[in-house]
Amino acid sequence: MKILGVIILVPAVFLGCATVEDLTGNNPIIESRGVNLAQYDQDLIECQQYADEVEIARKAGTGAAAGAVVGGVFGAVLGNSDTAKRGAGVGAVAGGARGVGEGLREREMVIKRCLIGRGYRVLN
Repeated sequence: MKILGVIILVPAVFLGCATVEDLTGNNPIIESRGVNLAQYDQDLIECQQYADEVEIARKAGTGAAAGAVVGGVFGAVLGNSDTAKRGAGVGAVAGGARGVGEGLREREMVIKRCLIGRGYRVLN
C-alpha cells in the first residue's frame, strides 16, 4: 500500500509544476516570421491562464457519471448485478476519459482564439 502511495504521489508532485500543454505537447504552432518571441511567450502564458478557466476535472466527472449510468444500465439489461457493476465501471472510465478529451480540446481552442485575437497567425 505504501508503494502505491509513492507511485501516485511522486508523479503528482512533478506534474504540479507543469502546464497542461507541457504534459500533452499541445502548444500551438504559429508563423514565427517577424514575431517577437519574448512577447509571444508572454502572450502564450496569458492565453494559457485564460484557458485555465476550462474545467477539465468537472467535464471528466460529468463524463464518468454519465458513463457509469449508461454502462450500468447496459450491464443490467445484458446480465445480472455483477455485469451491471462491471458495466458501470467500464462506462465510468470511458466517460471520464471522454470528458477529459473534450476539456483538453476546449482548452486548446481557447488558447488558439486568444493568440489569433492578439494578432498571431496560428497554423495548428
